Amino acid sequence: MYKWLIYIIIIAGFISCKVIRPNEMFKTDKNFEFSEFKPSEKEYKIKPFDKLNIRVTTNDGFKLIDISSNTNYQQNNRNIIEYLVEFDGLVKVPTLGRIYISSFTIREAEKILEEKYSKYFQNPFVQISVTNRKVFIFKDGGATGSVINIPEENLTLIEALAQTGGLSDNNKSFKIRLIRGDLNNNPQVYIYNIYNLKDLQKANLILQANDILYVETRPRYASRILGEIGPYLNLISTVILVIGILSL
Repeated sequence: MYKWLIYIIIIAGFISCKVIRPNEMFKTDKNFEFSEFKPSEKEYKIKPFDKLNIRVTTNDGFKLIDISSNTNYQQNNRNIIEYLVEFDGLVKVPTLGRIYISSFTIREAEKILEEKYSKYFQNPFVQISVTNRKVFIFKDGGATGSVINIPEENLTLIEALAQTGGLSDNNKSFKIRLIRGDLNNNPQVYIYNIYNLKDLQKANLILQANDILYVETRPRYASRILGEIGPYLNLISTVILVIGILSL
C-alpha cells in the first residue's frame, strides 16, 4: 500500500510541472513560432516614454542655456532634469515647446533641435542622452534577476550576460530567449544559441531599451521531485516505524 502511495506521488510530480518548477517564466507552447533573426540597428532610435537629458550650448563652448538644470553648467551634472518623450512622440522643452522627436536617432534629434534653436541662439550646440534605457535579465529559471542600464555606446547580449556573472551549470546557453516590444500587444520573441561559435554572429546582437532576456535552465526533475516528496517520505517512514513498534 505504501509503495503505491509513493508511486502516485512521484507520478504526480512528473505531471505537474508547476509544482516542480514554480519559478519558471515566459513559458511558450510546444509549437510556438519564434520571430526570425533581424540584424540590430547600429544607432538607437528615440521612442515614446524615453527620458532624455538635453543640453544646449554654443559651438565654441560659451554657456547660453542648460535646459537640464536652468543653472550654471557643472561638469558633475547635478540636479539634472529629465524630459519625457510622451506617448505620441512629442517632448516638451523650454523655448520650443513640444517637438516631435520619436523615431529619430540621437544624432538626427540633436540636428533637429539645433536647427530650431538657431532661431533664438547663435550657433547652438545640442547634446542628447537617453537616461532610462534598461535591460532585464532572468536566469536560473527566474530565481535570479538583474536590471542593467544600457550605456550610450550600446550593449550587446554577450556583454549583458557577462555583466550579470555569466551562465551557471543550470543555464542553457543554447536556449536564450529575447522578448522585445509591447508586452500587451504581441511582443516579438527570439531564441538565441551561444553554445557554438558559428552561432555568435546572430546571437551577439545589440540590445534595445526594455528588452527581456530569459536564459532557460536545466529542469533537474530528479532532485526537485526528491525535494518535494522528501517530507512525505519522512512522514511515511515515521508512520511505518511507529506501526512496527506498536505491533511488537
